[in-house]
Amino acid sequence: MKLLKNIQFLSVLVISSSFTVYANDNFDKAYNSFDVHAIKKDIKTLSSDTFEGREPSGVGEKLTTDLLINAFKSLGLKPGNGDSYTQAVPMVSITSTPVKHLSIADLDFEFPKNYVASSRKTEKNIELKDSELVFVGYGINAPEYNWNDYQDIDVKGKTVVVLVNDPGFATQDSALFEGNTMTYYGRWTYKYEEAARQGAAGAIIVHETKPASYGWNVIESSWTGAQYHLPAKEVNEAIVDVEMWISVEKAKALFAKAGKDFMQAKKQALSKSFKAIPLSLKASVSISNDFEQSTSNNVLATIPGSESPDEHVLYMGHWDHLGTTMIDGKKHIFNGAHDNATGTAGLIHIAKAYKALNKAPKRSITFAAVTAEEQGRLGSIYFANHPTVELSKIVGLVNMDSLDITGLKTDLTVVGFGKSQLEDYLAKAAKRQNRTLTAEQTPERGYYYRSDHFSLAKKGVPALSAGGGSVWLNEKEKQIGKRVKAEVAKCYHQICDEYNEQWGWSGLVAELQVFFETGYLLANTKQWPNWHQGTEFKALRDAMMK
Repeated sequence: MKLLKNIQFLSVLVISSSFTVYANDNFDKAYNSFDVHAIKKDIKTLSSDTFEGREPSGVGEKLTTDLLINAFKSLGLKPGNGDSYTQAVPMVSITSTPVKHLSIADLDFEFPKNYVASSRKTEKNIELKDSELVFVGYGINAPEYNWNDYQDIDVKGKTVVVLVNDPGFATQDSALFEGNTMTYYGRWTYKYEEAARQGAAGAIIVHETKPASYGWNVIESSWTGAQYHLPAKEVNEAIVDVEMWISVEKAKALFAKAGKDFMQAKKQALSKSFKAIPLSLKASVSISNDFEQSTSNNVLATIPGSESPDEHVLYMGHWDHLGTTMIDGKKHIFNGAHDNATGTAGLIHIAKAYKALNKAPKRSITFAAVTAEEQGRLGSIYFANHPTVELSKIVGLVNMDSLDITGLKTDLTVVGFGKSQLEDYLAKAAKRQNRTLTAEQTPERGYYYRSDHFSLAKKGVPALSAGGGSVWLNEKEKQIGKRVKAEVAKCYHQICDEYNEQWGWSGLVAELQVFFETGYLLANTKQWPNWHQGTEFKALRDAMMK
C-alpha cells in the first residue's frame, strides 16, 4: 500500500512562515514510501512466540534489540548514544509471592482473585503485621488545589486505604481538579508515592473499573509475576513496604467489618474538608521476594541534521511487553502485537521514510525504542534522567504507543489535547489527509500520564501523544473499526493481543504518515514549540530554555 487511495491528499504541503520545507528533498516520495506489507512483516515478527512477549532482560529482549539495531544500521542511521546503539538501563526484577495471605479481621482474601500484593524492596521477606488501617480518601496532597487528604493524620507505620482516580472524575465537576479529565493525582503510581512520603508502611488501592479505566483482569495480569524497577539510587524516593490492590467488593466488606459504609465514606472523600478515617482494623500480610539485578537496554539511533545537528526531534516507542506467565501449569505468552509491536515497527518505518528524502532535515531526528514501559516507564525515565541528548536541545517528542488498527478516520485524537504548541505541527500534518484534531473521548482515564512521553514531559520537554480518532472515513472502515475495537478492548494486556491480518491497516499507515510529517515540520523550522500557558510543565521548559 504505497498510497492510501481513500484519502484525498493535498498536492502541496501547507506552509506558513513558521514551517520551512525543502522544495527539492523528495518529500512526496518519502511520504508515500510506507509499505504496508513490510510493516506487517515486522509487526508479525516482533509479536511472534519466538520473541516470548519481549520481556526485558529475557530472550525476547535480545531478539528485539538486535532486530532494531540491524534495521537502523541497514538504513545508515548513526548510533544514538555516543558510538553505541544502546543505552544500558539498570533494573531490579522482583517476583513477590504472598506467603501469608492478606488478613484483615476474619475477611477471606484470595490472591489474585480479589487482592494482589507486591513489594519494590530488595529484601527477601517483607511483612506487615497488625498494621492499623486508615482510609485516606483519594490519598492526595495537592497544595495548588488546596487539597490534603493527609491533613491532621499520622499514618507512619500504618496502612492506608485509597480510592483510585481523583475527586474531579467522581463528581464530574470541572471546578474540582480537572473535572472528568484525570490528573496525575488520580494515577495509581501517585497513590503509592504519596503514601510513602507520608510514612505509611503499606498502601491498598480500591479497584473500581470505571475510575481505574480497566477491569480486575488487568490487575491480575499486570501485578503478578516478575515486576521490574529502577534501582533505589535511580528513583531516590521513599517506597511503602507493601503495595496492594483489593476489589471493590472486598473493600465494601472491609468497611462493613469496621462498622462503616463504603459508599458513604467515598462521598465524604469528595470534600476538601474530608478528614482521614481510622478503620479500627489491622492488616497483616507476608511476602517472599525473589529478586535479581539485571540490565535492559534502550535502543537509540540518529539521523544527523544537515544544519543544526545538535537540535533533535525525538520519536519514541516502547519495545517491551509482559513476557510469559504460567497458568494451570502451561506457559502462556503475552505477545503484545498491538501494544506495542505496532509502535516498535513504526520507529523503523518512519526512519525509512526519512532516509527516502534527498537530504537530511535541518535538525537531527533521533529514534528511541525504550524498555520496560509496561513496568512503569522505566526505560524512558532512565533516558530522561540520563539523556543522550541535552533536554534543552530536544525540540519535541512524538510518542508511538499502540498505533491505530481500528480503521481510517477523518479526525485524529490528541491525548492531553491543548497542552502544547506541538499540536500546531500535528494539525498541519493531519490537514494533508483532510483530518482535524480532536480531544480524547475518555480524558478520565489519564492516558497522558500512562506512557513514555510523560517521562520527558515531567522534565519539561514538549511531548505529543496522539492516535486514532472517533469518526470513520466511510462505512467500510467503520465496520472494521467496530470489530477491531472490541478485540483491542478485550485483549489489552491479555494473551489474546496477537497479530491479526484483518486489522484496519489503512489507519495504521495513515498514522505513521502523519507522525512522519509532524517530525519533518519540526525538523525544518527554527521555532521552539512550548507548552501552553497554564500547563503543568511550562515553567519547567521555560527554566530549561534560559
